[in-house]
Amino acid sequence: MALVLLNPHAQGGRAARRVPALRAWLAAHAPGVHLAAPTNLNDSLALLQSRPEGSRVVVVGGDGTLNRWLPSLLARRLTVGLVPMGSGNDSARAWGLLGLPWAQALSLALHAPAQSIDTGWACWCDLQGRTHETPFLSSLTAGFDSAVGWRALNGPTWLRGLPRYLWATLGELMHLRTWHLTVHSDGQLQHQGPCLFASSLNTPTFGSGMPAVPHAQLNDGQLDALLAGTFDSLGVLLMLPRLLIGQHLSHPRVSSWPYGHLAIDCPQGVPLAADGEYLGQAQHASVRCQAASLEAVCR
Repeated sequence: MALVLLNPHAQGGRAARRVPALRAWLAAHAPGVHLAAPTNLNDSLALLQSRPEGSRVVVVGGDGTLNRWLPSLLARRLTVGLVPMGSGNDSARAWGLLGLPWAQALSLALHAPAQSIDTGWACWCDLQGRTHETPFLSSLTAGFDSAVGWRALNGPTWLRGLPRYLWATLGELMHLRTWHLTVHSDGQLQHQGPCLFASSLNTPTFGSGMPAVPHAQLNDGQLDALLAGTFDSLGVLLMLPRLLIGQHLSHPRVSSWPYGHLAIDCPQGVPLAADGEYLGQAQHASVRCQAASLEAVCR
């Protein structure tokens, strides 16, 4: 039997208001399905770890929720349905679920067949020399876009989604910096020198719907790199409208390519974020595609 697992902190806590309606819907349409809404992460992870391998879990939340629960979802080989209730919802966009009424999304998540999709895996070393491993569903960002993500997470609560991300972007422009990165892709040197960001996409969008790599696919067995060289504040400001409509890839200082393994080195440290969740400063990051590693209900 499936489990519906809601993150009550999603959407700034607004997802918790849906609990009574979700319980009523399940009682009427899927009376054997249990709804849980633990208030802390460890309780959610314990529930996931206790699930039978290969069983179905319906996640009610957004990109951050999926990212925090992803290690357990992968470890237990769980089939994942999604009811989008997040701020960014880039995974929901890629899964074809964004904009559905929650009841329709819940019905699909419980009953529709699943398909195999790729995930990403990052092994990275922080400034203290400690090694971390982080899976991701949508994006692994390094540089400017990670700094923007950190600012967005700590931004005003009355701003949500893309407006919040744009607010954070404008804030970062006030303190714009670049990082000296050495980037190898599948063993070949791809870039060495100043860089605004070097990010990896599994979905076409990041940052609450920005079409960063419009041609990215969830099930092609590879990730897509997106690299921007040196820009000043005016250059970033002029490129932003192009990014919003997916026309930035023709810019001479922007490049994108598919890969299976990416290595990023930055001795002074570069900020990292996975699915919009800030990770920390990394001196080295090794990023790989995990092909067909998750069973997900997509539309």
